[in-house]
This record gives sequence, C-alpha cells and structure tokens, in this order.
Amino acid sequence: MHLRPLHDRLIVQRLDEESTQRVGTIVIPDSAKDKPQLGTVLAAGLGKANDEGTRVPMDVKAGDTILFGKYSGQEVRVDGIDYLIMKEDDVLAVQERSL
Repeated sequence: MHLRPLHDRLIVQRLDEESTQRVGTIVIPDSAKDKPQLGTVLAAGLGKANDEGTRVPMDVKAGDTILFGKYSGQEVRVDGIDYLIMKEDDVLAVQERSL
C-alpha cells in the first residue's frame, strides 16, 4: 500500500469475520451482514495542528486494533483491497493487549 494519511487521519483495514453466516438452514450472504466495526490501523498521520500551530500527537498508532462506529470513515479500494480512511475522532476505543 502506498498511501500516507494526512493530519489526524488513519488508514484502517477491517478485521474479517466468516465469509458466510448460517442461521438454522438459512445462509445469509456477505451483502446482508453488518460489516465488522473492528479494524487494524495500517498507517496514521502526524496529528492535527492546534491553534498555536504545534502538532498534537495522535493517541492511535499503526498496529493498533480499534473499535469504530458503524458509519465511520470513507471506504476506498486500492489494488483490489478495501480500506477505510477515517479521522482519529471516529475511533471509539483501542483494544488493549494483555501481557
């Protein structure tokens, strides 16, 4: 991937779930399922500038697993792979890694 997010934006790849889901004998296709709201941050911008012109570092970094709102971000397709570009404000939580 050759994208560099600007300012307070993130490039996120949704975490995959099973390609189909079965309920009894009914198969629900991918197009009818809700998209996952969990993803991995692939790249993060340098942060937004405050009123004094200093850059405020971001709380989210590449490699973090995040939880985001259902309609957050802008979906883009690069080299046949779907990504989300979203602002850091759209992130609801960062999944902490247990030691």
